[in-house]
Amino acid sequence: MFKSLRRRIVTRPIFRWARGSLPSLSSTEREAMEAGDVWWDAELFSGAPDWKAMQAMAAPSLTAEEQAFLDGPVAELCDRLDDWRIAAIDMDLPPDIWDFLKREKFFGMIIPKAHGGLGFSAYAHSEVVKRISTRSVTAAVTVMVPNSLGPGELLLQFGTDEQKQHWLPRLADGSEIPCFALTSEEAGSDASAMVDSGIVCRRMVDGREQLGISLTFSKRYITLAPIATVLGLAFKLRDPDHLLSDEEDRGITVALVPTDTPNLQHGRRHLPSMQAFQNGPVSGEDVFVPIESIIGGQEQIGQGWRMLMAALAAGRGISLPSLATAAACLGARATGAYARVREQFGIPVGKFEGVKERLGRLAGTAYLLESARRFTCAGIDQGHHPSIVSAIMKYHATDRMREAVNDTMDVHGGKTIIDGPLNWFGNVYRSVPVGITVEGANIVTRSLIIFGQGATRDHPYLIDEMAALSSDDEEGLAAFDDVVWKHAAHIMGNLARSMTSAWSGGAFASAPKAGPVKRYYKQMSRYSAALATAAEGALIAIGGGLKRKEAVSARYGDILAELYLLSAVLKRWQDDGCLNEDLPLVEWACETGFSRIEDRFDAIFVNFPVPVLDKVLRAVTLPFRSHPRGPTDECIFACADAILKSGAQRDRIACGVHEGPPDASLSKLEVALDLVEKTQPLRDRRRKLGADALNEAEQQALAAAEEAVVAVIAVDDFDPDELTGVLAGRRKMEEEQKPSLDQPARKPVPSM
Repeated sequence: MFKSLRRRIVTRPIFRWARGSLPSLSSTEREAMEAGDVWWDAELFSGAPDWKAMQAMAAPSLTAEEQAFLDGPVAELCDRLDDWRIAAIDMDLPPDIWDFLKREKFFGMIIPKAHGGLGFSAYAHSEVVKRISTRSVTAAVTVMVPNSLGPGELLLQFGTDEQKQHWLPRLADGSEIPCFALTSEEAGSDASAMVDSGIVCRRMVDGREQLGISLTFSKRYITLAPIATVLGLAFKLRDPDHLLSDEEDRGITVALVPTDTPNLQHGRRHLPSMQAFQNGPVSGEDVFVPIESIIGGQEQIGQGWRMLMAALAAGRGISLPSLATAAACLGARATGAYARVREQFGIPVGKFEGVKERLGRLAGTAYLLESARRFTCAGIDQGHHPSIVSAIMKYHATDRMREAVNDTMDVHGGKTIIDGPLNWFGNVYRSVPVGITVEGANIVTRSLIIFGQGATRDHPYLIDEMAALSSDDEEGLAAFDDVVWKHAAHIMGNLARSMTSAWSGGAFASAPKAGPVKRYYKQMSRYSAALATAAEGALIAIGGGLKRKEAVSARYGDILAELYLLSAVLKRWQDDGCLNEDLPLVEWACETGFSRIEDRFDAIFVNFPVPVLDKVLRAVTLPFRSHPRGPTDECIFACADAILKSGAQRDRIACGVHEGPPDASLSKLEVALDLVEKTQPLRDRRRKLGADALNEAEQQALAAAEEAVVAVIAVDDFDPDELTGVLAGRRKMEEEQKPSLDQPARKPVPSM
């Protein structure tokens, strides 16, 4: 009786108001929203994360087979890679490296053993990409792409049995090289703007009439397209003659197209930020393929965008975050060593506080990104496909990579500016924009996806409410009544937690037993409740207009992302054995993150579009700032010291870096660091007592160390003819790729 009365008198007006205030979703937005699932992000968004559940999660680990692959084929590949020759002279991987990648099934890491692949875990996949990335971006991207969004992943999730049996073994052993073509001039982030088309038709093929699709398309920025043998193609399917059904516009569809199909053009190359991985345009006009080419068969017609979002849900959290983590770890390892052996004004440059600021941030960033990489892989290997977490990782890993790379370049100075075989980092610097842009441009990911989708996906009740609001009136009202009051109780619970935590500085916030890091758990519980409360305020006050308030949405997303990254840091500290010497790294990450969280809350309230409510939300979430400054100098300098000396801690911070063979420049840097450290007592004695205080053997040891330092601080120079030869090779390639002034680079596809 009470429930029926409540529904008619109280719930019905709320139901009508909510119908008018919730955002309308396009089909592409809805399909993106439904892709994948939620994981730890939903816990953080709930306002009351279960920290004990997080602590109980198993740390990621490698099987004996996966470890053997890292120690064997991966190590051999890394030793054989010459990134200077690849990127500056050949502009491609050497033929023997291509053969090695195929033979050892590097392109089949995600393909199950039953289909001829390696069947690796997400963690192993990530480890492989990370280690290769520390030696060559070109090699890493070449391995990364077939194991990320592409024909392999799409076939695994959606392919028919016949398609899997035919294609997967060939993709695994490199007999077929795949690429995936989505982006075009008209459709970058907005897939709905795609004009690439497929028309259902009948054609005579080998004397027999065949039902198929006539494809007309022009794509660009497609990695591996110049050498691919099979193209995964996204297009809009139309059936004007109703050969399949009465419906004419069938929506975005994905098909597999062999690149030797008549009328298909590929082979030309783009040159992305002077990187040598194969990337280029692919186009075709009236390219006919049988209807069976649609991935998943006719059942998957019109499901292309949903398929792509599902494939990205996990893969976006592995590939580029692994490459970004590699850049940060390589930067930390190389910069710490270089700053120790390079002296100015009679002392190592790493002793200067200005340099230490950069070194401390480098060490902290490397520790944080590695923590997040492991945590995310663990979630994926547990069976999750966390689309919001993957978006967080893609944006924040690549964005922090950019900062770490800049810090590395600043400390090295001219050493990493002068190109040549002795430069171990310049090419990483040039590659940064690639990671920022692909698999979801960072601006779009931050402004629209992380919170724009996360506010709905991660919310414990909003999806059910939206489903109820889309139902028939009475049926929808009943369903809405069931959930909206649970939602109301949820709001009140978070409001109470948020106010209590905010006004006590987090003293009464929940936290597990965690020793010296318990205080960080308390603050994160506080911020989680504050985020949930502030987000409810925005959803109620702004409603459907929130998705157009991109700056506000981005700041909410930043808070959610910080909480996720810091969760990973605390989990890693636990998994590593709660090492006291790593506490400065945890402190750096948490204090930096807390300051950033409070910055974002402050910016939300200052720019909140609803007057008065901004003051209410501030009062119940962040009435005063408790972490306005970030980490102390003492903390930053302690992080810097951790990478200025060799040892287990430096190896943990800058883990997974492959230094290359003994004659590689990075290997020589490690040798120089070792010699400098071992001879430091001799150097101190010589400075105090003079050269006569050293015997001949000691003087020779010092000379060897100094000679090693001279070798690693050296930069390349070239004979003019030699340099002209390198540039001539590039000019020749550019000339070959330059489109004729009389012929457009691509034939525009007419709008439908």
